[in-house]
Amino acid sequence: MSTPAEQYARFRKDRQHPHVAAFRDLYPFGLDEFQLEACKALEEGHGVLVAAPTGSGKTLVGEFAVHLSLETGRKCFYTTPIKALSNQKFSDFSERYGAENVGLLTGDNTINGEAPIVVMTTEVLRNMIYAGSSTLRGLGHVVMDEVHYLADRFRGAVWEEVIIGLPPSVSVVSLSATVSNVEEFGAWLTEVRGDTVTIVEERRPVPLHQHVLVGRKMFDLFEPGTTEVNRTLEQMARDDAQWNRAFSKNRSRRPEKGGRRPRSRHRTPDRIDIVLKLESEGLLPAIVFIFSRAGCATAVEQCLAARLNLTSQEERLAIEAHVDAACAHLPDEDLQVLGFHEFRQGIARGIAAHHAGMLPTFKECVEDLFSEGLVKVVFATETLALGINMPARSVVIDRLTKWNGENHVDVTPGEYTQLTGRAGRRGIDVEGHGVVLWQPGLDARHVAGLASTRTYPLNSSFRPSYNMAVNLVHQVGRGRARELLEQSFAQFQADRAVVGLARQVRKADEAIEGYRESATCERGDFMEYMRLRRALSDLESAGSKARRAARREEALDSLMNLRRGDVINVPAGKFSGLAVVLDPDTGNREGPRPMVLTANRHARRLAAVDFPTAVEPLMNMRIPKSFNPRDAQSRRDLASTLRNRAGHLGEYPTAYRDGGAVEDPRIAELRREMRDHPCHGCPDRESHARWAERMIKLDRETENTRRRVKDRTNSVARQFDRVCEVLDSLGYLNGDDVTAEGKRLQRIYGESDLVVSESLRHDVWGGLSPAELAAVASGLTYTARNSEDAPPPRYPTKAVAEAAESMGLLWLQLDQLEREHRLRFLRRPDFGFAHAVWLWCEGTSLDIVLGAAEMAAGDFVRAMKQLIDTVAQISDASGPGPLRDTARAALDELRTGVVAYSSVSS
Repeated sequence: MSTPAEQYARFRKDRQHPHVAAFRDLYPFGLDEFQLEACKALEEGHGVLVAAPTGSGKTLVGEFAVHLSLETGRKCFYTTPIKALSNQKFSDFSERYGAENVGLLTGDNTINGEAPIVVMTTEVLRNMIYAGSSTLRGLGHVVMDEVHYLADRFRGAVWEEVIIGLPPSVSVVSLSATVSNVEEFGAWLTEVRGDTVTIVEERRPVPLHQHVLVGRKMFDLFEPGTTEVNRTLEQMARDDAQWNRAFSKNRSRRPEKGGRRPRSRHRTPDRIDIVLKLESEGLLPAIVFIFSRAGCATAVEQCLAARLNLTSQEERLAIEAHVDAACAHLPDEDLQVLGFHEFRQGIARGIAAHHAGMLPTFKECVEDLFSEGLVKVVFATETLALGINMPARSVVIDRLTKWNGENHVDVTPGEYTQLTGRAGRRGIDVEGHGVVLWQPGLDARHVAGLASTRTYPLNSSFRPSYNMAVNLVHQVGRGRARELLEQSFAQFQADRAVVGLARQVRKADEAIEGYRESATCERGDFMEYMRLRRALSDLESAGSKARRAARREEALDSLMNLRRGDVINVPAGKFSGLAVVLDPDTGNREGPRPMVLTANRHARRLAAVDFPTAVEPLMNMRIPKSFNPRDAQSRRDLASTLRNRAGHLGEYPTAYRDGGAVEDPRIAELRREMRDHPCHGCPDRESHARWAERMIKLDRETENTRRRVKDRTNSVARQFDRVCEVLDSLGYLNGDDVTAEGKRLQRIYGESDLVVSESLRHDVWGGLSPAELAAVASGLTYTARNSEDAPPPRYPTKAVAEAAESMGLLWLQLDQLEREHRLRFLRRPDFGFAHAVWLWCEGTSLDIVLGAAEMAAGDFVRAMKQLIDTVAQISDASGPGPLRDTARAALDELRTGVVAYSSVSS
């Protein structure tokens, strides 16, 4: 119990920050110091940047911004990177502040958009800023949750657009994972938004213990109470290395019949081992990260096959009731297609998968039931680590490599921190646990490095787009738009890098000037003499290269003329000397590689490197038909014959003929000019030359640095200029004026914005039916997961094929225009999804559509949502007329069945 003096001190502090005091009293637990510091800074009118580990409670600062806005009669927008997280925050705020005070704006939902608290995706806020929406009036705070998404190469630019474009009166609350350059990011926020307080919290609220699971044994990653790697794990790694070396030396050893040789002396735990060990150690609920959708599904199947059951009868009934209620909207005929019964069976036992290929409804069930503690084990891909609030007692990482769509790459320290950050539920668990599975070749020190490195850099992915350009020019004119873009974090980082590079250039220039003084000659211009000297050196070097190339060519020609039985003198290499040609191998695509037998009985296939000069046959000898180069006796007999018949010839190596190479006449002229130059006779000539050489070398190296400085200075603004040049040539901009075509482009967002606009301009979609319009529009949003192996698109009608061809031609023209202006923004339309979309709009069953699309249900729904967003933009941008009517009808046809359902409960 606090003393009267402590109570009075707290009273005085509360008077300084009454809103913080009132907010603190809403919680049954005390606020952490970093939370209090951030909240007080907000109440004082500062913007704040909070960087803290996953699960540390940084979102509480965002919730205070909501509270402060309501208390002071202003609005608060809470932005998130993903719709699922927006839905989750909407549900939380509605429960706390009442549904009448909270709105939701995502691509799928518009609920109470004029409420004082509005949760939205970041793209929605960006669009509102460009449109000059009246909803922005009275806005006091904007919370940017997961602001480190700014580094995302596809969507990151949106965060910078919002931060730069918000009115100066709005306080920005940026919530970020722990990044290594947080001070740099905070300095940029201060530059563009005004005074911003940066608060960094390194500590986790729940301590994290790291382990390695080997077979059915769990080992601590570190020695107790230290940061030293567990010596037992290091010994296991050494045992594995010895095991592999032993088998490598004895290649003749075969594995036991019916099996492969194990790559490790220690067993990698299977899925059943994992679950049973976690259950026995009291480490459930757990998330097991497997970087494969198929791996997640297989893991659940294996657990069910092993009859694992992690729930009580009461929990099972509660789970089944929740799943049945959540899926009641799904048509009965679709349930079988979606694997509903298998999903229900697994989740009722407390075991489920979670990945992007699942139906959103199923994923929401998993998220809700896991958060309630009913689901005990979730096998998930890394997408679960992004945003969704699903803390666990333990996190298991299947392996430390993953497929990134192109290659197998190592998990980075940042990714490892993000994944293990789920472990440890605040207020529930005393400690969290991160577990890595033993794999052959696992290096415990590498794991320790991942576990110890808490941060990763935040790098901007910003670049100006066509839509951004027309919106900014419309709002503030081209000159001011250019200035605004120079305030981007991308340019801020480039400028900071330029400072260091410019410092290098200045130091180098000072050294160059010193070298120049040391190279000064009283007799004349020594740098002019050095230019003559270097020109001569370059010409002589070029001549030498030409002669070497000619020799190589001559050597290859001589090898092409060899015949079986030719006796030659191999000029170089390990097998140089007298040899007889067994096989000329002149048909090799990579050049001749003759097989020879040397006088020392070695039968070898030689390469071009063994013939730096041409060879000529000294004589030809008969090789018996029965000769076998693999037979030692055959080799001895033929080598003996070679020595007897041609031994005397080996004393005379093959002579190299220069081929009459003629010296470049410019060489003689340069030598004459050098002799006539006054500096040629200087007694200190070579000393001057050494200084001059140093100067020239450093100047050449510094020129690359100067070029990098030039490229980075105003780089974003120069790219904006090129974007505007493209828009000028197409008639979207006319100086500072946005044309009618440009105003239509203002309403089109996405990486294919210019293709959409040009298709509207050229009436590519006129006369299409709603299903046909949806089919061709899919080419703007769909990308095959493996485009190289994708089959050619299947067009459902002739009209769709013709429209797709027209869009492809438009893209080709735009791509050529971009290349002329050194831009590469627009991607080629991909119509691989067109047939499936047309089938869906025509009312075809889900089973057939998924088969045609060759997609999982979750991928299909997500692709359809992206398509719906694009068709809605076409409807909005096309203006009144038949195309708008067609687009609206297409939207109605797209929003059916499983696509129609949009939850705001998760």
